[in-house]
Amino acid sequence: MAAKEGLPKYERICKENDIQALFKKGEGFSVYPFRVIFRFLPGADKPATVRLLVSVSKKRFRHAFKRNRVKRLMREAWRKNKAPIYEICQRDNISADVALVYTATLIHSYEEMSNKTSKAVQEIVKKHEAHRKHSR
Repeated sequence: MAAKEGLPKYERICKENDIQALFKKGEGFSVYPFRVIFRFLPGADKPATVRLLVSVSKKRFRHAFKRNRVKRLMREAWRKNKAPIYEICQRDNISADVALVYTATLIHSYEEMSNKTSKAVQEIVKKHEAHRKHSR
């Protein structure tokens, strides 16, 4: 089953405990303009899900309308590029939590954000495959 191109409520990280666990136990890397933190969780009997947290600093964008614009662009880019992570999660029966933290000081175009999101997704997939290969 392929990933749907939506971003429903259950694909967002909302609980404070989940957010803290992601930042405390997750792995991270940077793909400008993002800092990406991810964590894979065993799925046991639950269906495979990929949840997202989007963060834009108030320090970098004082006005809420600018922060909201960046978050909208990030969510849309994620929505279009999340399929490879979904395929891995369904294949291995795991779930993934991903945080995208925007680190740039100006608003990049949608095309650039989409390209960088795609690179971030590919990097997550690559790191998961390397970890999977070493754990065997």
